[in-house]
Amino acid sequence: MSTAPKEPPRTASEKSPRDVRPVPPIELDARSTSPAASAGGVPAVAEAFSVTLKQAGVRRGVSALRMLNQKDGFDCPGCAWPDPDGERTANEYCENGAKAVAEEATTRTATPEFFGRWSVSELSRQSDYWLSQQGRLTHPMHLPVGSDHYEAVSWDETFQLIARELTALDSPDEAIFYTSGRTSNEAAFLYQLFVRQFGTNNLPDCSNMCHESSGAALTPVIGVGKGTVTLRDFELADLIFVIGQNPGTCHPRMLTYLQAAARRGCAIVSVNPLAEAGLVRFKHPQHPLEWIGSGTPIAQLFLPVRINGDQAFFQGVAKEMLEAEERNPGSVLAREFIAQKTSGFDEYTGAIRRQSWDRIIQLSGLSREQIRQAAELAMRSKAIICCWAMGLTQHRNAVATIQEIVNFMLLRGNIGRPGAGLCPVRGHSNVQGDRTMGIWEKPSQAFLDSLGREFNFSPPAHHGHDTVGAIRAMHSGQAKVFFALGGNFLSATPDTAYTAAALQNCRLTAHVSTKLNRAHLVTGKQALILPCLGRSEEDLRSGGPQMVSVENSMGIVHSSRGRLKPASEHLRSEVAIVAGLARATLGPRSFVPWQELSANYDDIRERIERVVPGFENYNQRVRQGGGFYLPNAARDGVYKTSDGKAQFTVHELSGVELQRDQFLLTTIRSHDQYNTTIYGLDDRYRGIRHGRRVIFLSAEDMRQRGWRSGELLDITSHSNGEQRTAPRFAAVPYNLPRGCAAAYFPEANVLVPISSVAAISNTPASKSIVISLARSQ
Repeated sequence: MSTAPKEPPRTASEKSPRDVRPVPPIELDARSTSPAASAGGVPAVAEAFSVTLKQAGVRRGVSALRMLNQKDGFDCPGCAWPDPDGERTANEYCENGAKAVAEEATTRTATPEFFGRWSVSELSRQSDYWLSQQGRLTHPMHLPVGSDHYEAVSWDETFQLIARELTALDSPDEAIFYTSGRTSNEAAFLYQLFVRQFGTNNLPDCSNMCHESSGAALTPVIGVGKGTVTLRDFELADLIFVIGQNPGTCHPRMLTYLQAAARRGCAIVSVNPLAEAGLVRFKHPQHPLEWIGSGTPIAQLFLPVRINGDQAFFQGVAKEMLEAEERNPGSVLAREFIAQKTSGFDEYTGAIRRQSWDRIIQLSGLSREQIRQAAELAMRSKAIICCWAMGLTQHRNAVATIQEIVNFMLLRGNIGRPGAGLCPVRGHSNVQGDRTMGIWEKPSQAFLDSLGREFNFSPPAHHGHDTVGAIRAMHSGQAKVFFALGGNFLSATPDTAYTAAALQNCRLTAHVSTKLNRAHLVTGKQALILPCLGRSEEDLRSGGPQMVSVENSMGIVHSSRGRLKPASEHLRSEVAIVAGLARATLGPRSFVPWQELSANYDDIRERIERVVPGFENYNQRVRQGGGFYLPNAARDGVYKTSDGKAQFTVHELSGVELQRDQFLLTTIRSHDQYNTTIYGLDDRYRGIRHGRRVIFLSAEDMRQRGWRSGELLDITSHSNGEQRTAPRFAAVPYNLPRGCAAAYFPEANVLVPISSVAAISNTPASKSIVISLARSQ
């Protein structure tokens, strides 16, 4: 597919009223071939270097890759999979990490002249891929009221405009302050401090849309909302479950550890509706001898669970284990651990024994024999790790499902000892760190008290809006200003038309960004783009070159220091942007030394040390190669819960009931994308070329309905009597359970109702959408 403009751009003098499109144009060039039989290998190496050289050139591109994930370099702006604690290779990155850096290090630029040539309306008619390929943003840009073109403005004008809009609000709660997981610890800490001094806890973030369900599930039952394993545990485990996760695309470096585990005899079980190439076989891209042959088999057992059938599956595994224990008392359960370290065991086991096998099999989509195979592996294993990602967290029963995993793990004492534990794999490089720094709409009183003491003010105590709540508040007019520190809010969120209307209802929308995205085009009455440094770029302040820090999926805090020359002299760091905004907005009513803190990030870290537990001697420890681990009581076998024990929980088995000719759709990521950033138009591992508008269906379902491969179908979602339609998706036969379907986001986000969320966590239920299909006219 060509990335050329679909129509010639008009000149700046030919301005027209905004007529923006909240969704990408329909592209119908997708073709399907056979899915890949393995991940990695020569194609991964070739693609990584091809994209890097094309975007950044030889010198800049190679320089960036040499520093990526090194102890004295910068952290990958992609996923949150941790780096090795010890020695690191010269090429400590994956294919998609290289793509993420190439996007950031690109020599292409979107200058004020570009925005003069292209109106906002015209830009909105281009694909998301085309938008990202225009390059790095170079200047602060302002979209005035009634205009269809962005215009360059100074940083002082930018800050003053935002400050005027914020201070004109009737209440601080009429402003929304969103955060992306790319934001550093230092920027996140200053950001939440500014927002709370302004007077609100409206701090939604991307956690609300991904692993909020993990934190909501884990905190009450084990006392911490994070995972409990380290990389060392992957070297000791006997059995690893990978549930609702596609590591080959979303966390490719994880495959190195799964490969090593498989080679030493550790059993790996993949629980997922789709068979993903990375969990079938893997050829390590950095080991040329592995490029020959079929690669290392990864998953010993693949369980094609029905979409949203994971809760039923784990209840089934537990039921098998309890029945085996009854046949041979003392042979299965960790009786001493259960008696001393847990509560709620009798209530839980009673509920599992009463559960019907028919219901378990119906909702899981698996046979009794498949469930028994998984249970037998678990009963033979002494150390088990359970990993999961958004395939579990974005369902209405997500919290209950994750707590079922906890129940399963507690039966044999697999939390709080070597080689075993829980591993929610975060999807963005510092999303966990942002939460640690206080980016949360529901902060604890202890955190607020500590923050208030350090900065001599009284933070607001009432809870703010999460992401779904923020969209609803903007849509109803209760919120009037939207500010985003990173991210592509429109494309990342559910119910695209509803969210677009919410943003357009604002007086001002402003985005701190590195590249152009659709959220810059569907805006409030006026809009701002604030261009920032990328993580790979040198951050020079009056205090000298600065480094930042991030926290990965396993609670390790480490440094990140950019080395590349910035894409533009007009870029500012996120820290400097937050400090400038705070000074302009708060003025003399804030006694925080914003300018001094933004001049030397060591000063910010000293403040963090006094506010956030676990950051003692922050500046010293973060400079140690590889950083330091934050405390994690559950990892050490201590459970800071209401009764001091790990808690078994009881959940009614739930599922999505489908009517005749309905399907359950899950949204997925292509191999050529990271979150909402589209790197290219291929999904090599699933056999898709030159397009993204496809829907994967069971081959048997397609045969039964007479649908041909490539035939165009309209997708309609059904929820609470409402319908939403996304037209013209090419049908692709695929290996997934009957009655299930899959499509890429953000294209399928239009189908996700704003009202369909997970219980407790309020995370959009983007992984279980009830749909019907009809031939396109």
